[in-house]
Amino acid sequence: MVRLFIFLVVVLALGWGFSWLADRPGLISITWQDHLIETSLMVAATAMVALIGFAMLLWWIVGVIWTSPYSVRRYFRARKRDRGYQALSTGLIAAGAGNALLARKMSLRTRGLISADQEPLIHLLEAQAALIEGKHDEARKKFEQMAEDPETRELGLRGLYMEARRLGANEAARQYAEKAVEYAPYLPWAAQATLEARSQSGRWDDAIRLLDQQRMANILEKPQAERWKAVLLTAKANDRLEGDPKGARDDAMAALKLAKDLVPAAVIAAKAWLREDNVRKAASTLEGVWKLGPHPEIAGAYIRARSGDSTVDRLKRAEKLEAIRPNNIESLLAVAQAALDAQQFKKARAKAEAAARMQPREAVYLLLADIEEAETGDQGRVRHWMAQALRAPRDPAWVADGFVSEKWLPLSPVTGRLDAFEWKAPFDQLEGPVEEGSLAADTAIASLPPVSVAPPANQVPPATNVAAEPPAEEAPRPILVKPAAQEAKPPRKELAVAAKTPATANVTPRDGKPPENGEEPVPFFGRPPDDPGVKDPDAGQPSTRLRLF
Repeated sequence: MVRLFIFLVVVLALGWGFSWLADRPGLISITWQDHLIETSLMVAATAMVALIGFAMLLWWIVGVIWTSPYSVRRYFRARKRDRGYQALSTGLIAAGAGNALLARKMSLRTRGLISADQEPLIHLLEAQAALIEGKHDEARKKFEQMAEDPETRELGLRGLYMEARRLGANEAARQYAEKAVEYAPYLPWAAQATLEARSQSGRWDDAIRLLDQQRMANILEKPQAERWKAVLLTAKANDRLEGDPKGARDDAMAALKLAKDLVPAAVIAAKAWLREDNVRKAASTLEGVWKLGPHPEIAGAYIRARSGDSTVDRLKRAEKLEAIRPNNIESLLAVAQAALDAQQFKKARAKAEAAARMQPREAVYLLLADIEEAETGDQGRVRHWMAQALRAPRDPAWVADGFVSEKWLPLSPVTGRLDAFEWKAPFDQLEGPVEEGSLAADTAIASLPPVSVAPPANQVPPATNVAAEPPAEEAPRPILVKPAAQEAKPPRKELAVAAKTPATANVTPRDGKPPENGEEPVPFFGRPPDDPGVKDPDAGQPSTRLRLF
């Protein structure tokens, strides 16, 4: 563009000059060795311009002839280089496609056409060809040569890092990554690997410092960097909770400012506040995260904030959580569990059944089984809820890369990935049919068997005339419903009291006749007299003795 502009300026200048001379005609006289040359000014200017152009053309021709050997050599060199680059491109494509034979062939051809000092990609092609052929030692040597060259240092370090990861040499991989970070802190793979390595070794301050460098270099987006920094601060606070509660509190609160819904940070901050006897701050922190997303760990820390609270006080705190987030399954479960601990079975059952209708899952039915065990002690009803729990979807848990953990961890124990744990339902261990929806919960509640209490061990079905006719069938057991006033009594204690009460309903008189004159009947504790196993020597004669077997 600049050259075109200069050319136009020169042409315009020549045109303007000739126009100026045409408006001012004149003669030019030249005397040279008794010769007089006269010409007009316009002819002289034209001859001068032509002479200058001829001189330039002659200079160009002389230059072409003079530099022709070099031009010829450059032409053939460029042609050879083009063929080499074509072979290099073909070899890299073959290496990417897994064609080891063609990649090796193109590597040798490229070596013959291009110098490795001029084109470092030749080392990469040879290393890739060696990897495809399974020659890892040769590939590692190539990567080491590349790591020594400033132009290919980053590529060589990455190759060595990948080879160390393949062999399981995590320490060597960490060293290669840290070396790459020293030379090029903007490399995402090196920074990520170094960040994970420092986190695995518990060097939280170094990891946070490296994360800040990445954020300043615009390697990471701001939301991602803030999330990871919150995770690192939470892990650091968890390690400092026992020895330095105040420092742990500061780190956890800083993490909550970066990620307001980070449940582990809220729990750690609340524990630190409680160790300073500041229940109000702990409750406020937990309530703030509970509003964003109810979580069972938040509910557990909030309900048991004060160790000296009674079960009724804990129930009130659970109801406060439910008031903050009503119509939520975690709120219902928290109130149901607290009501069960307080032995308010009616409320516990109502909340648990509401949770089952909202989202039937394993924990809901297990809680209903616990309520049944504590309230009625009916094993049939307990087994009913246990069977529903087996068919229900699994409860959410901390899951990372298929690994289910009982508590939150900053890194995945499988891959070492940072911030890998998510609160969700595990799906890799589901087996058998799963019933979902409120209809399944309504069906389970409607099919609940009635409450039944087993009779005492010394009680038998009533018999009218045991001596004359043996009992054909056992009478069905009566259904006893516990009065509302006795809801808080343990069921097993009631059974024990019932077992100690003398049974007067099913009795057998001594002579097989009803008692007379207010005589108290004698209960029968053995086999009926006509049982074949009874061997009575006085059979057929009235006897007033009672044989026990």
